[in-house]
Amino acid sequence: MKIQFLGAAGEVTGSRHSVEVVLSGKTRHFLVDYGMFQGGHEAINKNLEPLPFLPQELDFIVLTHAHIDHSGLLPRLCAQGFNGPIYCTKATFELLKILLPDSAYLQKGDVDRAERKRKAGKWRGDMPVALYSREEVDVALTQFEVVEYGQVIELMPGIHLEFHNAGHILGSAIAVLDIEEDQQPKKRCVFTGDIGMKGKVLMPDPDLIAQADVLVVESTYGDRLHRSLEETEKELIEVITSALKAHGNIVIPAFAVGRTQEILFLLINLVKRGLLPHLSIWVDSPMATSATHLTQHYFSQLDNQSQQTFSWFKENPEAVNLRFIADVEESKALNRIKGGAIIISASGMCDAGRIVHHLFNNLPHAQNAIVITGFQAYGSLGRRLVDKATKVRLFGEEVLVRASIHTIGGLSAHADQAGLLDWLRGFRKAPKTVFVVHGEPESSSVLAACIREELGWGQVIIPERLHTYKC
Repeated sequence: MKIQFLGAAGEVTGSRHSVEVVLSGKTRHFLVDYGMFQGGHEAINKNLEPLPFLPQELDFIVLTHAHIDHSGLLPRLCAQGFNGPIYCTKATFELLKILLPDSAYLQKGDVDRAERKRKAGKWRGDMPVALYSREEVDVALTQFEVVEYGQVIELMPGIHLEFHNAGHILGSAIAVLDIEEDQQPKKRCVFTGDIGMKGKVLMPDPDLIAQADVLVVESTYGDRLHRSLEETEKELIEVITSALKAHGNIVIPAFAVGRTQEILFLLINLVKRGLLPHLSIWVDSPMATSATHLTQHYFSQLDNQSQQTFSWFKENPEAVNLRFIADVEESKALNRIKGGAIIISASGMCDAGRIVHHLFNNLPHAQNAIVITGFQAYGSLGRRLVDKATKVRLFGEEVLVRASIHTIGGLSAHADQAGLLDWLRGFRKAPKTVFVVHGEPESSSVLAACIREELGWGQVIIPERLHTYKC
């Protein structure tokens, strides 16, 4: 068996792992995830580069979850000739029906906007590129096949798949693949996708896996610990209270799937407990609105505390003035609010969508607060704000950063170093080979060292992008 790491190797975005096996004398080829690279010009080039093989040579794809850095280039791959099945959980498929059309819409909007500005002589720098169209998304969605948690299915003779709950976002899965190659003992290959934090709000704890021969594990926060929920709540209370007292707005860039719903839970729960006053919250993201409604549909998959909090809000709707913004005119109207608003909008890394407009209007004013709640990739606008940029370029204009910038790390949907090690201890014995992926170099190297030293596991590899490894 050979594994080639086409993305998320030495970086967080662009998850895509290519697996090659020999079954009944024939070479078979499949992918686990096929995500979009995010953050800056380098990411654009990586999204455009061709695969080292023909898409039509692929037999199937296994998708761990719906986030765009794991799923976002699937329509492009299908348009380029891949016509096989894509396996995922039911909730992941339902989320993809929201995320992928939105991704195509945002790309087209970015291209159209840049073209108008270029014609007016107001655009500087490279032009954005649409990676796929809405029509190509619709075609790709016909290739998905749903597999429920705990259901073992034969993908082809010699390969079986089972999904376990990863506790990351709705529908997220750990992919367990049992592979029987010619003249080889059966190998169990486990791909974590993204692992959620134990004891996290909304999602249940990630399932433990007892055995693996080959493990591909994420390391987004492999070099650090998250703040506790109590510390996170305290910091959030302080930021919101201070901004409201100064008659400012609180702008929260948030991933539409998972993070937005988690923030809503926290804010409603804090009001419920009397730790925050009555709040006016605007969720300005059609995708987040759809994802929130979908989360309600999968209510039984949430943890007990979240179910109780949302049930309380249903009985006490006046406690929080919560509005979901539908059309563009309503979104523009939010820019006239000078204070007292909590605006939650996508995208989570601030690189596209309605959040860019809200930052354009709120960053120049010192009474406002920008609350960063998720990972910000190198090159992204969100990362520049976290790194204390004093000005940023938005819509071709220089915008001064006078608003306060706050990073609330405890809201991450990813397990931290302790959480990852705790999950890894669920294996009865060390996997023969461990690949540490989906982390910036420092995060991956620190986690790999912890796995070797604290767990005593031997074969721990940080793969290089585009390199192939025999297992």
